[in-house]
Amino acid sequence: MTLQDLGYNNVLKKYRDENDLNGFGIARVVIEHKDRYVVKNDLQEYEAELLGNLRFTAQNKRELPVVGDWVAISEYDENKAIIHHIYPRNSILERKAVDKIGQAQIIATNIDYGLIVQSVNKDFNINRLERYLSVCNVSKIAPIIVLSKIDLITAPQLSVLFNKIKERIKNVSIVPISNQSQIGIEVIKSQMIRGKTYCLLGSSGVGKSTLANSLKGEKLMNTREISKGSDKGKHVTTHRELIVLDYGVLIDNPGMREIGLTDASNGLEITFDEIVELSMSCKFNDCSHTNEKGCAILEAIENEHIDLDAYANFKKMEKERVFFEATLQEKKKKNKNLGKLIRNTQKARRNNKY
Repeated sequence: MTLQDLGYNNVLKKYRDENDLNGFGIARVVIEHKDRYVVKNDLQEYEAELLGNLRFTAQNKRELPVVGDWVAISEYDENKAIIHHIYPRNSILERKAVDKIGQAQIIATNIDYGLIVQSVNKDFNINRLERYLSVCNVSKIAPIIVLSKIDLITAPQLSVLFNKIKERIKNVSIVPISNQSQIGIEVIKSQMIRGKTYCLLGSSGVGKSTLANSLKGEKLMNTREISKGSDKGKHVTTHRELIVLDYGVLIDNPGMREIGLTDASNGLEITFDEIVELSMSCKFNDCSHTNEKGCAILEAIENEHIDLDAYANFKKMEKERVFFEATLQEKKKKNKNLGKLIRNTQKARRNNKY
């Protein structure tokens, strides 16, 4: 294996040269456990920890390593290393932090393609597909839709689902697969590119870890048999992990019960480009697209040029985005005021001292 197989490229090499980092080793984060990491280079894996100064100067979690990051390391034991520096990220895949208003959680970094896995059983949901697409689009990550568990339905049923997706989602590759029969696995392998990074995305039980096993050709993740009552496999991945394959780099990802949007305006514009484009043709600039005469979107819905469910999903996600931005600005304002209060208190103490 080479560093290029891990995704190392000329951009990283240039940054390394220009920032005097050649005295350190270079590795990629493959596992993150709180303040402990596993990093990998072309020779071996290391148990790694952060240089104290790097940890204490970090303003927030975004400035700490996550799975997918490239880092500068020094080895201090046979398989132990210190992380001295984090290389710039070419992409950041993130979502709204669960139960934390105005905060984002990084899923992984330096991803080229998002494999959005959606099972064809009773949990099939195009709204959820559009949500994952928006998250990929805002991060400039190329999406690929993977329809899993096709052995659970008939060929005509699959065709119906396939057409439903195509009606609402344009210009995105769709690959039907069965991890049981291995149908479609070779198709995914043939589309993967050595040195590029792919991240598995999707809800729990859709077959992401089983797909990772199929792509590797060996049992990497523990998976259990599909429950006859729920049509779901028990997904037991509990952490993100980067896996090097012969034809690309794969990041397996725990199932997410919700994928809240952050600042996803650009992502929504790409995912719902037809709706956004039509909104510019409305008679009134401040059109709310609810009951106005001359609304291009309402006219398109009435003429069935736009799917009503797609528009409802767009409105829901746009509302989430606006709320996230508002709470984020409020949080920044509070932090700014708190910082000002602390500085004034420190200044008053110095004046009283003298």
